[in-house]
Amino acid sequence: MATFTSLMEGDVEKCARQRTCSFLKTLNLVKQGAEARIYKGTFLGQATVVKERFPKAYRHPVLDEKLTHKRTSQEVRSILRCRKAGISAPVVYFVDYVSNCIYLEDIVHSTTIRDHVTTLQRSENDTAKLYPLTERIGQILARMHDEDVVHGDLTTSNMLLRSPAEALDIVLIDFGLSSISALPEDKGVDLYVLEKAFLSTHPNTEDLFAALLKSYSATSKKSGPVIKKLDEVRLRGRKRSMIG
Repeated sequence: MATFTSLMEGDVEKCARQRTCSFLKTLNLVKQGAEARIYKGTFLGQATVVKERFPKAYRHPVLDEKLTHKRTSQEVRSILRCRKAGISAPVVYFVDYVSNCIYLEDIVHSTTIRDHVTTLQRSENDTAKLYPLTERIGQILARMHDEDVVHGDLTTSNMLLRSPAEALDIVLIDFGLSSISALPEDKGVDLYVLEKAFLSTHPNTEDLFAALLKSYSATSKKSGPVIKKLDEVRLRGRKRSMIG
């Protein structure tokens, strides 16, 4: 009886995967990385982004399924936790745990912070206009960390700016490496990742990032230990660079 039930469950999962595969073929594949494929299209009448975590052939199938399911669950959990706290993140329309697909709101009429900053730097060569933006980013990250959400991949490419840009309506995206942690070390590393990405992508913006951190510290209720850990992580990073 147990074997028959297992076969039935296997058939149901197989059919579900086939349906998902057929649906994904109707969407536009816009990006493929090492961990997931990103599609855009329409789902239930809404502009949608679908993130599909595909199987990894180099891992044991059972282990791969467990890891993929865990990462999918964690990503959804982080997004929902942010949204509950009033932090802008995409709406989660549907989660398919059989095929490990997340159906998310497509943030239309938006641009990445990276593109926005780069455009202003090139067109006007004036970073003064960017201080309100970086201060706003600091406020958002402070609220996120106060909710114990660690993004794991903070870059200006993973922040969207809705139109009009003057409204400073920022949406955090791509929580694929996120975690829930109260440790100042994890939050300090989160900020360090952003600092490295920010300064390498946008040269000569040290003052802007300093303003971001000042805003973060003024907003967060837990900023003291986090900034202290950030300083420690910076020191470790410099030592590694010196050693090579």
